[in-house]
Amino acid sequence: MRNSLRRSTMQVVGLVIGGLYGLGILAMVMVGLVALGAQGPEAIGTVIVLAGSALFLGWLIIPVVASGLDMTLDPARFTTYSIPMKSLLAGLALSSFIGVPGAVTLLATVGTAAAWWQHPLSALVAVLCGALAALTCIVASRAITAASASLASSRKFKDFSGMVLLVPLILLGPIITGVTAGIQDLQEYLPSLANTLSWTPLGAVWAVPAEVAAGHWVLAGAKLVIALAAVAALTLIWKICLAKALVTPAYAGSSRRSAGHMGFFKLFAATPTGAVAARSMTYWFRDPRYGTGLIMAPLLPLVFVFAGSQAAGTGSLGITLGLGGVLAAFLIVWSISSDISYDNTAFALHLAAGVSGTADRSGRALAAGTLGLLLGVLYAVVGAGIGGSWALLPATLGLTIGVVGSALGLASVFSSRFTMNAPLPGDSPMKSRPGNNFPAMLVQLAGFAGVGVLIVPELVLTIIALATHQPLFGWISLAVGVVLGGALLLAGIRMGAGQYNRRAPELLLAVSADR
Repeated sequence: MRNSLRRSTMQVVGLVIGGLYGLGILAMVMVGLVALGAQGPEAIGTVIVLAGSALFLGWLIIPVVASGLDMTLDPARFTTYSIPMKSLLAGLALSSFIGVPGAVTLLATVGTAAAWWQHPLSALVAVLCGALAALTCIVASRAITAASASLASSRKFKDFSGMVLLVPLILLGPIITGVTAGIQDLQEYLPSLANTLSWTPLGAVWAVPAEVAAGHWVLAGAKLVIALAAVAALTLIWKICLAKALVTPAYAGSSRRSAGHMGFFKLFAATPTGAVAARSMTYWFRDPRYGTGLIMAPLLPLVFVFAGSQAAGTGSLGITLGLGGVLAAFLIVWSISSDISYDNTAFALHLAAGVSGTADRSGRALAAGTLGLLLGVLYAVVGAGIGGSWALLPATLGLTIGVVGSALGLASVFSSRFTMNAPLPGDSPMKSRPGNNFPAMLVQLAGFAGVGVLIVPELVLTIIALATHQPLFGWISLAVGVVLGGALLLAGIRMGAGQYNRRAPELLLAVSADR
């Protein structure tokens, strides 16, 4: 961590912001625990068991989805050192607490003692159990990460499983709403659920102070044994999987394929622009870093569609679907703002082949624009069909086309000027390398704001059309979207091509550094 903070001031700024955010969450948790202490032991135990089980599940799920998020502690970095397994396990476990998530988790779990301020003995037990719970969370996250790395010997299986796990996370809001709606009496259900969880590794350690407060020493001892057994079992699993991961190659070689399979190169013209477009389209369907975007883009708008239909009723479902398509299209097309960063050293092929800036910018925009436009139009048509509002279809189409053109144009400029610390080819789509992450985030936010300004004409016309139900404004929005979006796309490609031609060597150096 010290070395990473020395790399740039922005790393320190990012850590400070993360630390303040973590402290804010910790402060709210502590206030809630102190207030909870005014309740009876049963109520306190129910809340802590449920919250603690959710925390434990979070530490189990998030590392799998965002595997390799912390490259400093990546076990692959220790393969060349003769570190004894016991020392490696202890070092990785303890160093996991050096950082905002681990430190906040430790303080929060130990801080559960604040809820037992009316029961001093339970508070003392809660401190010890909180430390054990934090260690359990860390060991569990390390164990499941090592297990997923060693079991997923197939790279395709690993990439597919990681992308599939994103689906329930993206749709977590609707899932929780549906589950909550199916529970008729929470006052009866939650204590029963907490009692069940208290006999499992998820909630056993959290239930020990409550049993002590109730004077159930035998039950407290039994649940403590379950918690200790869970830590021992998870440590054993981690040790076995880590030992296997340290001697197993991260990626297996690809199988041979017969000649003649041109893929997307058959669909695009035999020109430099067509070749770049075919290469980009191939990445969209074969590179998990792009594949994750193809999954998130159509699913993420459904969350907002669900929220909109809950707030305004099912009668607005058609309109929210159409507007959701605008967001889906934007998520696809804006991704080319980091295209060169994703290329990494493969970007040298463009320089070696003498690909012009115009061909590079146009080819990447053609591939992303095709996918984004198809997805946006599909959403708009389905929304019009469900809502029976075919007269307003031109309005949503105009906004969609305007967003696609404007975002592609601005992204073509941004990607030829700025680079980011993107995951390396073959890495997890969620992996983040140390570096200029905070400045890159500011650049992305500036890009979002820029696109928002560029689509103001289409946005205003679309809102007027939807609010007044006047198709004329929808047709005007469609015309403006085609003309203005097309003009901004051409202008962005031209500006981006000029920057590309001037800065291509610097771009290659930037994306090749710290490999």
